[in-house]
Amino acid sequence: MTPASSLGEGEHGQAVVSDSQPVGRTSLPAPPTDPAFDRYETGLRRFGLAAAAFLAPWFIVACNTGWALAQAAGASDQTGADALAAAAAHPALLHNVVLFGMLGALLMIPATLGAARLAGRGAAKLSFIAGTLTAAGYACYLAILLTDLTTIAMVRVGGPMADFAGVIDARQEDAAGTWVFLLFVLGNLVGTFLLGLALWRSRSIARWAAAAIMIWPPTHIVGLAAGVEWFEVAGAAVQGLGFAAVGARLLRRDGGRRRF
Repeated sequence: MTPASSLGEGEHGQAVVSDSQPVGRTSLPAPPTDPAFDRYETGLRRFGLAAAAFLAPWFIVACNTGWALAQAAGASDQTGADALAAAAAHPALLHNVVLFGMLGALLMIPATLGAARLAGRGAAKLSFIAGTLTAAGYACYLAILLTDLTTIAMVRVGGPMADFAGVIDARQEDAAGTWVFLLFVLGNLVGTFLLGLALWRSRSIARWAAAAIMIWPPTHIVGLAAGVEWFEVAGAAVQGLGFAAVGARLLRRDGGRRRF
């Protein structure tokens, strides 16, 4: 077989075929994409994140308001016995508190990621850390609230309440689950503040809106220290205004160009 009819390397390292014509080493063309699908996917993501930002904080407000009303009537959850007594005194109210809290925690995950996506344009590292931490914190909050449904069910079914209280206390003291509560606290307080700071530094939303999001952690801490849930209600409502600005920014067409 002559060199002209073989497949091999040419004089300058180029591949040749039977007619001795060089073959360029080019990559395969990218598969075609459907522009209509791309616009649909981008718009769906943008509207979904915006809807979560608009709705999530107000479920948290409803949750905190319900607990503030129960607390004003003498409810407490410091011990298992206190939690059972509160569930017995306010079964419907506390059931709604848990429900609103779960919905808020679930929706705060995409709301947080949407806010981090906006802040990523001017504070990429900080927004990534804050978004991840806050989203993880609310995922843990959802897990914590699920256990409260068990407390409500214990009261509804009835039985040895002293034993039930011991079970609740033992669950709260179990080291295997302590990290869930700690991550919730870290994400809810530190993560939220860092998220507001990232939005402030990036100027992706108005400064007042970024400050409104940063208001939540200190008001939450003050409410816990004072034992007055209404501080948290006020802080959550102000935070809701900040996330409303996030949602409005996400609805703008240029809010969907950068991927998180």
